Amino acid sequence: MNEFIDIFSNTDPENVSTSVRLLLLLTVFSLAPSILILMTSFTRILIVLSFVRTSLATQQMPPNQVLIGLALFLTFFVMAPTFHEINEEALTPLFEEEITLDEAYDRASAPIKEFMAKHTRQKDLALFLNYAQLDKPETVQDIPLTALVPAFAISELKTAFQMGFMIFVPFLVIDMAVASVLMSMGMMMLPPVMISLPFKILLFILVDGWYLITHSLLEGF
Repeated sequence: MNEFIDIFSNTDPENVSTSVRLLLLLTVFSLAPSILILMTSFTRILIVLSFVRTSLATQQMPPNQVLIGLALFLTFFVMAPTFHEINEEALTPLFEEEITLDEAYDRASAPIKEFMAKHTRQKDLALFLNYAQLDKPETVQDIPLTALVPAFAISELKTAFQMGFMIFVPFLVIDMAVASVLMSMGMMMLPPVMISLPFKILLFILVDGWYLITHSLLEGF
């Protein structure tokens, strides 16, 4: 414990560099959940997968842990080029003391800005720029993260809900058809969900639903 305290209290240049690295690492760890949720593809992927489960009406199948784990690995797959560029351009030079902390921040923000700007609607971005009374940026790198992050988040929410609606439609048709048949047969006390559930699962299996959903998510990025 004393050695850990000495790292931060010692003014030796080598120890100061180590202190900066530890402080940077702790900061990244504390902000990691927010970065993962609001600055990557995680939000869209998780919402779409949740819509799939809801439209199937399978309650907790697949479980939340499975959906979150799948969304997490798909996010790492989609964001791999961006994370690799951040590591090569910012983190590695910083740890090798080739650039300063401010330069590392600027270099790390560039790839993530490129990714977010590519999937952000102009209307959403203009909303936050106008509210903050900021001038129209000439390039992507001129967009402040304080405006780009929330704009990207609501753009992802809109896209995810659009995909979720398209997923819901065929299963809704099955529910309506089953309910109509049951009412015409006078079986109004029998819940339509009990009858439609096997048909919805069968349809999802026949069209290879998980492949189509994953393919659509990856193609969207």
